Amino acid sequence: MGKIDLLIVVTVISLFISLFLVFFLLTVKTKYKISNVLFAAFLLITAIDSCEPLFNLTVDGPSNLGMLRNTFAFLQIPVFYLYVLSVCYSDFKLTFKYILHVLPYLIVNLVLLPRFYAVDSASKIDFLVNRQHMIELQFTHILFHLQIVVYLIAVFRILRKTKKLYLENYAGAGINSYNWLFQFTSVLTFLYLIVFLKNIFKFSDYPYISEWIKIGIMVLVLFIVCWYLFKALNNPGLFRNVDSKLKLVSDIISEEKKNESPTENEETLSSEIIKLKKYMIEEKPFLNPSLTIQDISKDIEIPTRELSVLINHQLGQHFYDFVNTYRIENAMDILKDTTKTKVTILEILYEVGFNSKSSFNTAFKKHTGTTPTYYRKNLQVSIL
Repeated sequence: MGKIDLLIVVTVISLFISLFLVFFLLTVKTKYKISNVLFAAFLLITAIDSCEPLFNLTVDGPSNLGMLRNTFAFLQIPVFYLYVLSVCYSDFKLTFKYILHVLPYLIVNLVLLPRFYAVDSASKIDFLVNRQHMIELQFTHILFHLQIVVYLIAVFRILRKTKKLYLENYAGAGINSYNWLFQFTSVLTFLYLIVFLKNIFKFSDYPYISEWIKIGIMVLVLFIVCWYLFKALNNPGLFRNVDSKLKLVSDIISEEKKNESPTENEETLSSEIIKLKKYMIEEKPFLNPSLTIQDISKDIEIPTRELSVLINHQLGQHFYDFVNTYRIENAMDILKDTTKTKVTILEILYEVGFNSKSSFNTAFKKHTGTTPTYYRKNLQVSIL
């Protein structure tokens, strides 16, 4: 099989899976419709960008349509950025201000207008043959890579802040979703690094190396799309969002210091801590797998802002870890109960408020230094 045949086969498979996933995202029932639409748009733009081998079979020589297809890459990372925003924040809405993200795409096409779009086929061919010396193409490549760097930095900052907000205010399984989104962004970053390397060779004296790297990118894109499909089919309601109006505890404390707000005395703090711990032991709110700090705030009548500072700052624990501590203690009590030896680990994790085996195992090991299965075996050995 030749290089061209391999590219066509890989492109067809990747395109089919991408379109299937786009169809799935647009038809699956979910309350996070905007996120699904944006992810579908991202996949569709990626498919258009990677379908060059098929496009070249239908178009003879360089064309305006072909260049427009190439410049679609400038829409890819902005759409991904908006997708991350929509996943992370439950109150995200598409507003007119986001039209600004289209500017790089428009600028690039305006730059290419005089010496590519507005000329005949022969001039287009000459333009591409001498691409190493064309200032327009050099400009578009520099802008493309600059755009990628800026957007990826912004995405990683959003993920970092959102994960902290989640840990400080929620205690469900949504943290696994943010971990996956971080992995997703990391894989995308790795892919863009390879694209950057390809483009370096494209403008060097070794353009054939760029072509071979392009084949590797096409194969890698196929595997990444398959990974997307696997995740989407296994987790149709993958994400649980946070409110963008929530503030990090560190920001709250900084505001209080800046405004010289009076801090609570030790006696008040002590009484609130006792009240909180008593409520956790007696009412067992941690059994609710979707527990939030707002739920507890409402029940014990301590403002959410104060309760957040109390747990995340005064007690030195994220709300997520604070709640999981009670869940793990409850799980340990069940494991110690000799009348419940036939209850499975999976049944126990659901009973104490977890809805994810991975998060339960991680929390259990963090709290006890061992896995639930090994902990149970040690108990049985000690009884014998």
